[in-house]
Amino acid sequence: MRRAFQGRRLHDLAGVGLRAVVVVPAIVPHARLSAMEPMDCLVIYVPTSAAHAVRQAVGDAGAGSLGNYSHCSFSLEGTGRFTPLPGANPTVGVVNFPEEVPETRIEAIYPRSRRNAVVAAALSVHPYETPAFMTFPINASLPDGTGPAA
Repeated sequence: MRRAFQGRRLHDLAGVGLRAVVVVPAIVPHARLSAMEPMDCLVIYVPTSAAHAVRQAVGDAGAGSLGNYSHCSFSLEGTGRFTPLPGANPTVGVVNFPEEVPETRIEAIYPRSRRNAVVAAALSVHPYETPAFMTFPINASLPDGTGPAA
């Protein structure tokens, strides 16, 4: 066992306008890190009133598992803006009128093999007709090269 970057930033995704902070336990077995599979990140925007349900669903599907912790995520409050077009069936708002809604941006990392399950879980509890989300690969390896490389 060795001490490994307790509470420090492990990677920076500045290229996508996002700084991700991952906290690992103070003592991490070297073998556990090197055996990790490639990781991806989910970013999804959800009405604030539904944020807890989305965080719970993605965590239950395997997102946010870090060491001896589960359901790890980051959330940021903001304002979602959209205009429903003809043919839309908006949960909030009226067709052809701009709308602003208090929303939460949720970020969580997950093993790449869990992508379909994590996205399906998020969409199953999201109240919008067309949720805004993105997924992308991340490099969660430690600076000494242990762990997965994206």
